[in-house]
Amino acid sequence: MKNIYTYVIAGMLLICSLPAMAQLYNPCDKQATHETKQLFYSMQRLVGAGAIFGHHDATAYGVGWCYEPNRSDVKSVTGSYPALYGWDLAKIEHDSTRDINGIPFKLQKKLVREAYDRGGINTFCWHMDNPTNGKTAWDTTNRTVKDLLPGGAYHDVYVKWLEKGANYMAELKGADGEAIPILFRPFHELTGNWFWWCANTSTPEEFKELWRFTIDYMRNTKKLHNLLVVFSVADFNSEADFMLRYPGNDYADFIGFDNYCYKSVPDYQKKLDMRLGILDAIAAKTHKLVCLPETGYEQIPQADWWTKVLLPTIAKHKTSYVMAWRNGRPDHYYAPYPGQVSEQDFIKFFNSPNILFENRLAPLAVYGKYITPGR
Repeated sequence: MKNIYTYVIAGMLLICSLPAMAQLYNPCDKQATHETKQLFYSMQRLVGAGAIFGHHDATAYGVGWCYEPNRSDVKSVTGSYPALYGWDLAKIEHDSTRDINGIPFKLQKKLVREAYDRGGINTFCWHMDNPTNGKTAWDTTNRTVKDLLPGGAYHDVYVKWLEKGANYMAELKGADGEAIPILFRPFHELTGNWFWWCANTSTPEEFKELWRFTIDYMRNTKKLHNLLVVFSVADFNSEADFMLRYPGNDYADFIGFDNYCYKSVPDYQKKLDMRLGILDAIAAKTHKLVCLPETGYEQIPQADWWTKVLLPTIAKHKTSYVMAWRNGRPDHYYAPYPGQVSEQDFIKFFNSPNILFENRLAPLAVYGKYITPGR
């Protein structure tokens, strides 16, 4: 049992270290665990102190290495881990021992725990295969969403797959047996046309019903009260576009979108600025946190992209967190590694007061606990 005074002191330090907010809002899950509530409060307080930086599969593999302990490309460049770690549940629905990117789930679970112990934040997406035919998440041949709703032809299959993901997340525990808080991001990029849950395969009402069923199942049936829910779309150009498939304030804690940089860097920056501005306005009314759950510039060919494109854009807005996609191969990576052309600019990005890596996050005790820096 940890000393209660340690918790009090840590909480006071956290409050004093961060910008004041008029009011803190509770998670949409009214039964959220203590650690989950404290994380949500902390992330609200951190808005304005800097955007939290994350990297998908950060400690599992990188360019030229795989499954090496205590390693990440981000850490190799900056000396610090990212503050937020992205993971994928995909293939858990088939009882696979490895996720969609080949990470053994046993190792993934260990890395989630290590990130939590250091004071980092974990987020999960789920490229779930199509429950109607077993094909990949990118299969859009069926009206899948309708078939997964209660009464639908494949509803029972979907529930069985949900149960497997829920059981896995229930096993993610801290040192005292507490449930590790997870930023849960189902059905990401839902306004696109490339996943079975996207806009071209369902009506807005069908999608919202599936979203609510999924979250209700996790909370009420599986009793997972350690989930902060992330509603993350793809392209949108107005508040009406964004809200068309929004499931309601009781079913989301974060609102965001995935936005990648391609050949036209000015176009990326313009759209990123516009969309973050739209979400700032929505967040003010809904009391949600704005995020950029996936972004990046594949192979980062522009040497000053981090400080001249990404940083000044997210710093203009109330961006809670931003996550770069994975470093999967020498031709498919989104964070620099030693010797990569944007390495020095990434170090400047890391040293900016407008961005938070784990070296700045851990001492802030985001879970309402004291965590020794460098642990």
